Amino acid sequence: MKATYYKYILDFKRPSGTSRGLLTQKETWFIVLEKDNKKGIGECGILRGLSIDDQPDYEAKLKWTCDNIHLGKDQLWEALIEFPSIQFGVEMAFQSLVSKTPFLLFPSDFTEGEKSIQINGLVWMGDADFMKEQIEEKLALGFNCVKLKIGAIDFDKELQLLAFIRANFSSEQVEIRVDANGAFGLNEALGKITQLTEFKLHSIEQPIKKNHTDRMAELCKSTPLPIALDEELIGVFSFEEKEQLLLKIMPQYIILKPSFVGGFRGTQEWIFLAKKHKIGWWITSALESNIGLNAIAQWTFLQHSLMPQGLGTGALYTNNFDCPLQVSQGQLWYKKELVWDLNFDQLKTV
Repeated sequence: MKATYYKYILDFKRPSGTSRGLLTQKETWFIVLEKDNKKGIGECGILRGLSIDDQPDYEAKLKWTCDNIHLGKDQLWEALIEFPSIQFGVEMAFQSLVSKTPFLLFPSDFTEGEKSIQINGLVWMGDADFMKEQIEEKLALGFNCVKLKIGAIDFDKELQLLAFIRANFSSEQVEIRVDANGAFGLNEALGKITQLTEFKLHSIEQPIKKNHTDRMAELCKSTPLPIALDEELIGVFSFEEKEQLLLKIMPQYIILKPSFVGGFRGTQEWIFLAKKHKIGWWITSALESNIGLNAIAQWTFLQHSLMPQGLGTGALYTNNFDCPLQVSQGQLWYKKELVWDLNFDQLKTV
């Protein structure tokens, strides 16, 4: 078996705002396996400044992985415990290699085009007019669940945006999730969360920065609005540490990005523990290209979650790969009559 890695830079159609600034490009890496005239591909979806494996030796670790691909998926997963995005890329590449085609990883009613995955519409941070424009666009497209990134502009203006949605759509018509990306101060968080309850929100994601577990536990115990952990899960590697974190904080929800939490195997551990302790969960992509998004979506369908998932990021880039994934009326569909537009030589452009 031969393994090769490639760097690929994804260009955003328009700068996308988070509490950590504007994103104009997204770096990603691909692992390509070749054996017996078959190819498999996996995406290592790293987000610089956020992923736990944003390390100076990241590319060296990719090279080591390709040089040691003979160790196999399971042994590599253990060896790459501190590089969750590479764990995910390796898992995906091995599954791709043994599949009927490189992109049909987990056959199901979803890949047959018979069933869809409900997703949330993502509204990026920006000035009030831009966010209002995005909200109107998502509602016009038929989304009945929208996720707003908050914490970057004046809080009163963000409250006005939420009031705008509720003035036109009830909580039965449109579910609203907000994501603070850790933007609230430790002492102001509960007050702000309390203000948000007026708008009958589904949940708030990561109200304070990670690693303040005592304060987060207090918030989850006293909050009038369900809290979902996201960044808090990053860098928690062992099964025992995962359970300890959940038992200490006892959040209402956890949000799982396979590229951040150890691929499919790591995500499955979190789901097992969430179910054990009666904690809700949903799965979100980490701004992967359509190659990684396709694998996450196919796997997510098999988890049988009825909640809207965070998988609507395929249209963000100018140089993404055309694929069968399509969003319609707030649902992600796999249109199997559409073909992948990917020549593996494209990956060598960077």
